[in-house]
Amino acid sequence: MYEKIIEPRVSETDGVGHINNTTVPIWFEAARNEIFKLFTPDSSFDNWKMIILNMNVDYLKQIYFGRDVVVYTWVKRVGNTSLQLYEEIHQDGKICAKSTVTYVNFNLHTQKSEPIPDDIKSILELHLYHGNKL
Repeated sequence: MYEKIIEPRVSETDGVGHINNTTVPIWFEAARNEIFKLFTPDSSFDNWKMIILNMNVDYLKQIYFGRDVVVYTWVKRVGNTSLQLYEEIHQDGKICAKSTVTYVNFNLHTQKSEPIPDDIKSILELHLYHGNKL
């Protein structure tokens, strides 16, 4: 499992007093940086590999400014050319949002998907989701 702590900003708070729903997908993506580095170690957009195919978010509880959140990211499935992640955002020890997202390992120059290298698969498999409870 990957873990990232995020400090909510005032600008992410909406008129109802909680973190705006458009912020949550951004936080999930911010927590994927370690996975992105596996595929593109230099973080160069010229050689970027991770292309998002699908994302689903379930909002379970309100999230508030002034209290850190923790984003947990697991690998749910590793295929030949794609992978699916399972993610949760927690605040005050409670799950507030969860997500599944699917990425494909994509070559921008050839405009085709490519197999995920075995060494990357091995690292991803260390973070497999098994119905973990925090």
